[in-house]
Amino acid sequence: MIRVLVADDHPVVRSGIVALLSAAADIEVVGEAAHGLAAVAFAIELEPDIVLMDLRMPGVDGDEATARIQAVCPDIRVVILTTYESDASILSAIEAGASGYLLKAAPQDEILAGIRSVARGEVALAPSIAAMLVNRVKTPVGPTLSARETEVLALVAQGNSNASVAKKLSLSEATVKTHLLHAFEKLGVGDRTRAVTRAMELGIL
Repeated sequence: MIRVLVADDHPVVRSGIVALLSAAADIEVVGEAAHGLAAVAFAIELEPDIVLMDLRMPGVDGDEATARIQAVCPDIRVVILTTYESDASILSAIEAGASGYLLKAAPQDEILAGIRSVARGEVALAPSIAAMLVNRVKTPVGPTLSARETEVLALVAQGNSNASVAKKLSLSEATVKTHLLHAFEKLGVGDRTRAVTRAMELGIL
């Protein structure tokens, strides 16, 4: 079971999210938080697998709550679920430690798939978010990735697992992992989420 804490300051929205998650056989809602401070307190107390976090909340917002949770409980993964999809909002949330960024307007299956993806240790970005960031044009600075490393990382940014990337590019999973490790080294990061974030910052994606 994937144990989820839901944090959203709108009661009706929060109830809808809880109902959606509770209907999934593999997800258990272990708590609800109405603001950022409560999200941090409940995350520490309940130790969920995932915190589904609204971005804009009174007092402590989703970014700050995410950073506080990650500082104390780094094994808890945070997925932002919001209506905001600006570049700045996305990067700010991921830099705070979020492992996913999904939109409330997305189909229910997409939200559930994103939660399951993050529970598996993958990055989850709404398709519209991933497409916007991947297609963003900036002048690359700093480290340069090979064409294949960039291609692999772009697919990871779209939420693909290593197995999915391997299938799409007709590579073995071991080869995909090697490309990712080389990209991690060049970008100076240690995991998939940070690699995607850093590549976005540098304009590689």
